[in-house]
Amino acid sequence: MRRRRQPQDDLHNKERWLISYADFITLLFAFFVVMYSVSSVNEGKYKVLSETLTGVFNAPQRSIQPIEIGDQPPGSGVAVQEDVIPPAVTEAPRNPEQEIQERTEALRTMADQLAMEFDDLINRGVVTLETNERWLALNLPDSLLFGSGDAEPHYDAFGVIEKIARVLRNRDNAVKVEGFTDNQPIRTTRFPSNWELSAARAAAVVRMLGMDGIEPERLAAVGYGQHQPLARNDTEEGRRRNRRVVLLVSREASVRGIMR
Repeated sequence: MRRRRQPQDDLHNKERWLISYADFITLLFAFFVVMYSVSSVNEGKYKVLSETLTGVFNAPQRSIQPIEIGDQPPGSGVAVQEDVIPPAVTEAPRNPEQEIQERTEALRTMADQLAMEFDDLINRGVVTLETNERWLALNLPDSLLFGSGDAEPHYDAFGVIEKIARVLRNRDNAVKVEGFTDNQPIRTTRFPSNWELSAARAAAVVRMLGMDGIEPERLAAVGYGQHQPLARNDTEEGRRRNRRVVLLVSREASVRGIMR
Protein backbone atom coordinates (compact mmCIF):
# COMPACT_ATOMS: atom_id res chain seq x y z
CA MET A 1 0.00 0.00 0.00
CA ARG A 2 1.51 3.37 -0.98
CA ARG A 3 2.22 5.87 1.80
CA ARG A 4 0.30 9.09 1.64
CA ARG A 5 2.38 12.29 1.31
CA GLN A 6 1.66 15.19 3.68
CA PRO A 7 0.52 18.37 2.05
CA GLN A 8 3.22 21.10 1.59
CA ASP A 9 1.25 23.65 3.60
CA ASP A 10 1.34 21.43 6.67
CA LEU A 11 5.14 21.46 6.60
CA HIS A 12 5.22 25.25 6.50
CA ASN A 13 2.80 25.52 9.37
CA LYS A 14 4.88 23.24 11.60
CA GLU A 15 8.07 25.39 11.13
CA ARG A 16 6.53 28.81 11.86
CA TRP A 17 7.69 28.61 15.47
CA LEU A 18 11.28 29.06 14.24
CA ILE A 19 10.44 32.55 13.08
CA SER A 20 9.09 33.51 16.47
CA TYR A 21 12.09 31.94 18.17
CA ALA A 22 14.51 33.84 15.93
CA ASP A 23 12.73 37.11 16.68
CA PHE A 24 12.97 36.40 20.39
CA ILE A 25 16.67 35.67 20.18
CA THR A 26 17.24 38.87 18.21
CA LEU A 27 15.38 40.95 20.77
CA LEU A 28 17.24 39.27 23.61
CA PHE A 29 20.56 40.03 21.91
CA ALA A 30 19.56 43.65 21.42
CA PHE A 31 18.54 43.85 25.08
CA PHE A 32 21.93 42.62 26.24
CA VAL A 33 23.73 45.02 23.91
CA VAL A 34 21.76 47.95 25.34
CA MET A 35 22.40 46.81 28.90
CA TYR A 36 26.13 46.47 28.22
CA SER A 37 26.35 49.91 26.67
CA VAL A 38 24.56 51.41 29.65
CA SER A 39 26.80 49.64 32.16
CA SER A 40 30.04 50.73 30.40
CA VAL A 41 31.66 53.75 32.11
CA ASN A 42 33.39 56.42 30.06
CA GLU A 43 36.37 57.20 32.22
CA GLY A 44 36.96 60.58 30.60
CA LYS A 45 33.44 61.78 31.18
CA TYR A 46 33.45 60.33 34.68
CA LYS A 47 36.63 62.25 35.53
CA VAL A 48 35.22 65.54 34.23
CA LEU A 49 32.04 65.01 36.24
CA SER A 50 34.02 64.14 39.38
CA GLU A 51 36.23 67.23 39.13
CA THR A 52 33.25 69.46 38.52
CA LEU A 53 31.44 68.18 41.61
CA THR A 54 34.60 68.52 43.69
CA GLY A 55 35.04 72.13 42.57
CA VAL A 56 31.47 72.98 43.40
CA PHE A 57 31.51 71.51 46.90
CA ASN A 58 34.98 72.87 47.76
CA ALA A 59 34.39 76.38 46.45
CA PRO A 60 34.65 79.18 49.07
CA GLN A 61 31.46 80.29 50.57
CA ARG A 62 30.06 83.34 48.79
CA SER A 63 26.70 83.68 50.43
CA ILE A 64 26.02 86.39 52.95
CA GLN A 65 26.24 85.13 56.49
CA PRO A 66 22.74 84.87 57.97
CA ILE A 67 21.92 87.15 60.86
CA GLU A 68 21.54 85.28 64.09
CA ILE A 69 18.38 85.89 66.09
CA GLY A 70 18.93 88.83 68.38
CA ASP A 71 21.62 90.48 66.25
CA GLN A 72 20.94 93.83 64.69
CA PRO A 73 20.44 93.78 60.91
CA PRO A 74 22.52 96.12 58.77
CA GLY A 75 21.25 99.67 58.55
CA SER A 76 19.50 99.56 61.92
CA GLY A 77 21.63 102.39 63.28
CA VAL A 78 23.72 100.17 65.53
CA ALA A 79 27.35 99.90 64.47
CA VAL A 80 28.52 96.38 63.79
CA GLN A 81 32.11 95.75 64.81
CA GLU A 82 34.18 94.50 61.88
CA ASP A 83 37.15 92.22 62.11
CA VAL A 84 40.07 94.26 63.34
CA ILE A 85 43.46 93.41 61.88
CA PRO A 86 46.01 93.53 64.67
CA PRO A 87 48.92 95.86 64.03
CA ALA A 88 52.10 94.27 62.75
CA VAL A 89 54.55 93.40 65.47
CA THR A 90 57.72 95.43 65.05
CA GLU A 91 60.95 95.07 66.91
CA ALA A 92 61.68 97.75 69.41
CA PRO A 93 64.35 100.15 68.18
CA ARG A 94 67.76 99.14 69.42
CA ASN A 95 69.72 101.43 71.65
CA PRO A 96 72.58 102.85 69.52
CA GLU A 97 74.91 102.92 72.49
CA GLN A 98 74.19 99.29 73.26
CA GLU A 99 74.83 98.30 69.64
CA ILE A 100 78.15 100.15 69.62
CA GLN A 101 79.12 98.41 72.85
CA GLU A 102 78.27 94.99 71.38
CA ARG A 103 80.31 95.67 68.23
CA THR A 104 83.23 96.89 70.35
CA GLU A 105 83.15 93.67 72.36
CA ALA A 106 83.05 91.64 69.13
CA LEU A 107 86.10 93.54 67.85
CA ARG A 108 87.98 92.75 71.07
CA THR A 109 87.04 89.10 70.68
CA MET A 110 88.52 89.05 67.17
CA ALA A 111 91.67 90.73 68.47
CA ASP A 112 92.06 88.05 71.14
CA GLN A 113 91.55 85.31 68.53
CA LEU A 114 94.17 86.82 66.21
CA ALA A 115 96.56 87.13 69.14
CA MET A 116 96.16 83.41 69.81
CA GLU A 117 96.62 82.51 66.11
CA PHE A 118 99.87 84.50 65.86
CA ASP A 119 101.05 84.10 69.44
CA ASP A 120 104.52 82.82 68.53
CA LEU A 121 105.19 85.43 65.82
CA ILE A 122 103.93 88.24 68.07
CA ASN A 123 106.22 87.12 70.90
CA ARG A 124 109.17 87.10 68.48
CA GLY A 125 108.34 90.60 67.23
CA VAL A 126 107.67 89.47 63.67
CA VAL A 127 103.96 90.37 63.75
CA THR A 128 102.39 93.22 65.69
CA LEU A 129 98.76 93.71 66.70
CA GLU A 130 97.29 97.09 67.65
CA THR A 131 93.76 97.59 68.92
CA ASN A 132 91.44 100.33 70.10
CA GLU A 133 87.67 100.72 70.36
CA ARG A 134 87.19 101.43 66.64
CA TRP A 135 89.60 99.12 64.80
CA LEU A 136 92.36 96.56 65.08
CA ALA A 137 95.49 96.52 62.94
CA LEU A 138 97.45 93.34 62.19
CA ASN A 139 100.89 94.25 60.86
CA LEU A 140 102.56 91.55 58.71
CA PRO A 141 106.07 91.85 57.23
CA ASP A 142 106.24 91.48 53.47
CA SER A 143 108.65 88.55 53.81
CA LEU A 144 105.88 86.55 55.53
CA LEU A 145 103.78 86.74 52.36
CA PHE A 146 105.87 87.71 49.31
CA GLY A 147 109.26 87.40 47.76
CA SER A 148 111.50 90.43 47.28
CA GLY A 149 110.05 92.87 44.73
CA ASP A 150 107.17 90.50 43.93
CA ALA A 151 103.40 90.51 44.52
CA GLU A 152 102.81 86.80 43.99
CA PRO A 153 102.21 85.12 47.39
CA HIS A 154 104.63 82.34 48.22
CA TYR A 155 103.56 78.97 49.63
CA ASP A 156 103.61 79.93 53.34
CA ALA A 157 101.36 82.96 52.72
CA PHE A 158 98.27 80.82 52.23
CA GLY A 159 98.51 79.37 55.73
CA VAL A 160 98.88 82.85 57.22
CA ILE A 161 95.82 84.20 55.40
CA GLU A 162 93.79 81.10 56.31
CA LYS A 163 94.38 81.84 60.02
CA ILE A 164 93.12 85.37 59.54
CA ALA A 165 90.09 84.23 57.52
CA ARG A 166 89.03 81.83 60.29
CA VAL A 167 88.68 84.79 62.64
CA LEU A 168 86.91 87.05 60.13
CA ARG A 169 84.33 84.53 58.88
CA ASN A 170 80.66 84.77 59.87
CA ARG A 171 80.97 88.46 60.73
CA ASP A 172 80.23 91.69 58.92
CA ASN A 173 83.21 93.84 59.95
CA ALA A 174 84.85 95.74 57.12
CA VAL A 175 88.47 94.89 56.32
CA LYS A 176 90.94 97.19 54.57
CA VAL A 177 94.25 95.73 53.43
CA GLU A 178 97.07 98.27 53.17
CA GLY A 179 100.33 97.72 51.29
CA PHE A 180 103.59 99.56 52.07
CA THR A 181 107.14 99.52 50.69
CA ASP A 182 110.50 101.06 51.52
CA ASN A 183 112.03 103.90 49.50
CA GLN A 184 114.16 101.70 47.26
CA PRO A 185 113.00 102.43 43.69
CA ILE A 186 111.60 99.68 41.54
CA ARG A 187 111.19 99.99 37.78
CA THR A 188 109.96 96.84 36.09
CA THR A 189 107.45 96.15 33.34
CA ARG A 190 104.89 95.07 35.90
CA PHE A 191 105.73 97.57 38.66
CA PRO A 192 106.85 100.94 37.31
CA SER A 193 107.02 102.28 40.88
CA ASN A 194 106.45 101.33 44.52
CA TRP A 195 102.86 102.50 44.19
CA GLU A 196 102.03 99.60 41.88
CA LEU A 197 103.96 97.09 44.00
CA SER A 198 102.23 98.06 47.26
CA ALA A 199 98.77 98.10 45.64
CA ALA A 200 99.35 94.72 43.95
CA ARG A 201 100.38 93.15 47.27
CA ALA A 202 97.29 94.51 49.03
CA ALA A 203 95.09 93.24 46.19
CA ALA A 204 96.71 89.79 46.38
CA VAL A 205 95.86 89.53 50.09
CA VAL A 206 92.28 90.65 49.39
CA ARG A 207 92.02 87.99 46.70
CA MET A 208 93.23 85.27 49.08
CA LEU A 209 90.78 86.37 51.78
CA GLY A 210 87.99 86.12 49.22
CA MET A 211 89.11 82.61 48.29
CA ASP A 212 88.94 81.69 51.98
CA GLY A 213 85.29 82.72 52.31
CA ILE A 214 85.38 86.42 53.24
CA GLU A 215 82.66 88.37 51.42
CA PRO A 216 84.13 90.71 48.76
CA GLU A 217 81.88 93.60 49.78
CA ARG A 218 83.68 93.68 53.13
CA LEU A 219 87.11 94.08 51.58
CA ALA A 220 89.21 96.93 50.22
CA ALA A 221 92.81 97.14 49.00
CA VAL A 222 94.96 100.26 49.25
CA GLY A 223 98.59 100.85 48.23
CA TYR A 224 100.63 103.58 49.96
CA GLY A 225 103.98 102.90 48.34
CA GLN A 226 106.91 104.35 50.29
CA HIS A 227 105.05 107.37 51.61
CA GLN A 228 103.80 106.10 55.02
CA PRO A 229 106.98 104.76 56.65
CA LEU A 230 107.13 103.34 60.16
CA ALA A 231 110.87 103.87 60.47
CA ARG A 232 113.72 105.68 58.75
CA ASN A 233 114.69 104.35 55.36
CA ASP A 234 118.40 105.04 55.76
CA THR A 235 119.00 101.74 57.57
CA GLU A 236 118.37 98.16 56.57
CA GLU A 237 116.34 97.55 59.73
CA GLY A 238 114.19 100.59 59.04
CA ARG A 239 113.55 99.55 55.44
CA ARG A 240 112.63 96.05 56.61
CA ARG A 241 110.02 97.46 58.99
CA ASN A 242 108.57 99.67 56.28
CA ARG A 243 107.97 96.76 53.88
CA ARG A 244 104.71 95.45 55.29
CA VAL A 245 101.04 94.58 54.76
CA VAL A 246 98.51 95.77 57.35
CA LEU A 247 95.01 94.33 57.80
CA LEU A 248 92.81 96.99 59.31
CA VAL A 249 89.56 95.51 60.73
CA SER A 250 86.84 98.02 61.55
CA ARG A 251 84.27 97.89 64.30
CA GLU A 252 81.73 98.98 61.70
CA ALA A 253 80.42 97.22 58.60
CA SER A 254 81.12 100.07 56.16
CA VAL A 255 84.41 99.49 54.40
CA ARG A 256 84.62 103.13 53.34
CA GLY A 257 84.35 104.31 56.93
CA ILE A 258 87.59 102.71 58.16
CA MET A 259 89.87 105.35 59.63
CA ARG A 260 92.97 105.18 61.76
